[in-house]
Amino acid sequence: MKRPNIFLISFIILIFVILGIIVSFINILVDFQWFSDLHYLNVFFKKFLTQLTMGVPIFILVFMVLYFYTNKIIRDYVNFAQDIIVKKNINIYRRLGIAISLLIALFITLYAATNWWNDLLFFVNSVDFNETDPIFHKDISFYMFKLPLFYDIYNLLIVFIPVMIVVVIIAYGLMYLSDKTRFYEISDRDGNLFKAIYNKDILIKAFKEVVLLGFIFFVLMGIGYYLKAFKLLYSTKGIVFGATYTDIHVSLQFYRALAIISFVAAILLLIGFYKKNIKYIVAAPAIIIILAAIMVITETAVQNLIVSPNELDKEKKYISYNIEYTKKAFGLDRVTEKNYDMKKELTPKVLEENKATIDNIMINDYRPVKQAYNQLQAIRLYYKFNDIDIDRYTISGKYRQVFLAAREMDHESLSPQAKTWINLHLKYTHGYGVVMSLVNDVTPTGQPAMIIKNIPPSTNTDIKIDRPEIYFGELTNDYAIVNTKTGEFDYPSGDKNVQTNYKGTTGIPMTFINRILFSIYTGDARILLSTDITKDSKILIYRNIEQRVSKIAPFLLYDDDPYIVIDNGKLYWIIDAYTYSANYPYSQPYGSMGINYIRNSVKVVVDAYNGDVKYYISDNNDPLIKVYSKIFPTLFRDIKEMPPGLRQHIRYPQFLFDIQAEVYKNYHMNDPQVFYNKEDAWDIAKEKFEDKIEYQESQYMIMRLPGESKEEFILMIPYTPATKANMVAWMAARMDGENYGKLILYKFPKNTIIYGPLQIENMIDQDPNISKELSLWNQQGSTVSRGNLLSIPIDDSMLYVEPLYIQSQNQNALPEVKRVIVAYKDQIVMEDTLKNALNKLFNLNTQQISQQNVPSNTANDTQKQLIEKAHETYQNAMEAVQKGNWSDFGKYMEELRKILDELNKSVKK
Repeated sequence: MKRPNIFLISFIILIFVILGIIVSFINILVDFQWFSDLHYLNVFFKKFLTQLTMGVPIFILVFMVLYFYTNKIIRDYVNFAQDIIVKKNINIYRRLGIAISLLIALFITLYAATNWWNDLLFFVNSVDFNETDPIFHKDISFYMFKLPLFYDIYNLLIVFIPVMIVVVIIAYGLMYLSDKTRFYEISDRDGNLFKAIYNKDILIKAFKEVVLLGFIFFVLMGIGYYLKAFKLLYSTKGIVFGATYTDIHVSLQFYRALAIISFVAAILLLIGFYKKNIKYIVAAPAIIIILAAIMVITETAVQNLIVSPNELDKEKKYISYNIEYTKKAFGLDRVTEKNYDMKKELTPKVLEENKATIDNIMINDYRPVKQAYNQLQAIRLYYKFNDIDIDRYTISGKYRQVFLAAREMDHESLSPQAKTWINLHLKYTHGYGVVMSLVNDVTPTGQPAMIIKNIPPSTNTDIKIDRPEIYFGELTNDYAIVNTKTGEFDYPSGDKNVQTNYKGTTGIPMTFINRILFSIYTGDARILLSTDITKDSKILIYRNIEQRVSKIAPFLLYDDDPYIVIDNGKLYWIIDAYTYSANYPYSQPYGSMGINYIRNSVKVVVDAYNGDVKYYISDNNDPLIKVYSKIFPTLFRDIKEMPPGLRQHIRYPQFLFDIQAEVYKNYHMNDPQVFYNKEDAWDIAKEKFEDKIEYQESQYMIMRLPGESKEEFILMIPYTPATKANMVAWMAARMDGENYGKLILYKFPKNTIIYGPLQIENMIDQDPNISKELSLWNQQGSTVSRGNLLSIPIDDSMLYVEPLYIQSQNQNALPEVKRVIVAYKDQIVMEDTLKNALNKLFNLNTQQISQQNVPSNTANDTQKQLIEKAHETYQNAMEAVQKGNWSDFGKYMEELRKILDELNKSVKK
């Protein structure tokens, strides 16, 4: 059999190692330039310097320990072995020992530096919570910032020391096998095999090393039992999360005893070795094992015989701890509870007093709006609206809730022939503009009436967009090289394309060195070889905004719903960021990540054109963000430094609100007995959406809260009892001005039945007139679907509104708002507009509620037919565009022009 070529294998391994080092070095250089370009070099170096600061002493310490042991083992091996060749090769063995020690020390150092740097920074920069746990009475900061590092060190050592013991035993054991003459001594030892292999000197050497390591191991065990006591505050064995009766009265006492016994065992091990008495050595470990077994038996007995028969009495105190600390950890201790008495009747006068609330009722749903935007406003195949954002703007002096979406460049939608390197990275570099519509305004055909639309953006409002280009967004996943000879596509204009050059300050200059660097970094030599790239060109990387912010501050949790904002003619993205932890004592974990502490402490703003990223602290009371501010003093700014125009658009995030609402289902119960019996457990209200029963989404809305003087932007969710469908309460998060972040729970009177959303849905299904019309529409080549049912609190009353969509079965047909269902108490009406539904339900005079933004549908039959025909023709034209059939497109557009002329004549009559 041919032996492998060791030299060739070593050479290949060396090549891969060198390539790995080069790639890592290039990544570091790229990141260095990118962080420098964004003025966050301090953030870049903080992690590196922290890892270096902790890595160097760890490496030296581990290497010295390993070198000491390997050198000792090698020396004993050489002295023990009676082989001249072994003695001659002692230097080789020593060099091998050094190499092994270096490799292991390097591996441990890399592991520690990679995984511990954040815990070390927390430990060093810890700040107090000014709150203590109820068992050990330590400040919460001990558990959040200090204990994790202790666990890191302990977990490494408790594995490392036993491994060392095994290595020592194996090494000294192999020494016996190294002396081939030893087994020939049997004849000299009266034929006794044990005496033949027995060597007192080597056993003493081996035993001495094992005893020393064993001493350290037992000391570590004692420390481990001491640390395990704190872990009881995260116990999952009881009725609630956190330490319960058995944990405190049994487990804790045994841990303390085991900690003491472990320290005693360490001392007895030394005594036993020096006195050569095996009883001392065996006694202490045996006691630990026996005590640990007794602990398990006692825990089971106490839980089953004492706690279970009297569970509420025994666990009452610990349930109250769980309630208190869970509410603190999720910010629910700040919820203000109020009564919502339902004493007032909705009358024309009440509706008029709440006109701003009525004017902002959402009769469109964001999902069909997204379809409409993409079909009606994408303009070209390569544009896409990735998401629909909900926000509020003051438009012509009125506070209005709007849908808003960014028109981004979507390279995936380009035809295969167009996906060239130049198009992907030099030509099609950015999206363009936004589309905006009021949430309650639709066209006569049932589509969202857009108040900002087209390319370039056009509007009749006072909202202006001077810089519509979007170089950084949710779909910008490719790097872009700007200011090249090719010129960038800016936007389509008729049958021509307008070109532009990037005027932003962001970007890494394409010097010759950088062209080589980025050719290697991207794996594409065209960056180096392209003649379109000049000395004035720049490369933009990490353009996806979620990737961009995570690259700078990976320790924060980011919301997956960034939203676009218009301010002073420019476009910005706002991303909510969260500090979080799983180390808050007694707090019930939430979700797959086990988070049991969370705060929306940071608002991140990304300039859609220039790519600048700024982090604003929105919760100065959060200890975690205080620690991060100490760690990264140049990263964060106070929220007061945010431009006023942007600050007006910060929202209370749905992600956090939904978590809080979910937790509050049970944790609104403050009485341990009520909590234990789940007597007043709630659930998120359910509704029917697209013929499925599902939990309601929390809804942004503009309304006037009870007792307040004006309307405001809020986020709300209704609650029902856990096993029933009637509504018992609703929660709101405020977000305007000084009220930002305030949570209010409005509780309905317990002696009154308030219909929940699902009950209203059932009433709609049972209404003979509505069900008849729905059945008729479903049989006429159309599909009927119901939008979100909105539960709208108005002045101590509750109004329900649900839009009805009708969609043709044609391939490119859009859902259209054709009817609006309104319910109040036991009354349900369905009309073509919200205005008409309210008029029918409350016998309103048309002058009493001004809904200029809601279409009246007063067109005569001829006009309606022309409108529907125009809409159908437009849909055909868009379908022709998607198929690339420009001949049919021209024909349909000419037909559309004639229809519009007829419609214009009809209106003038």
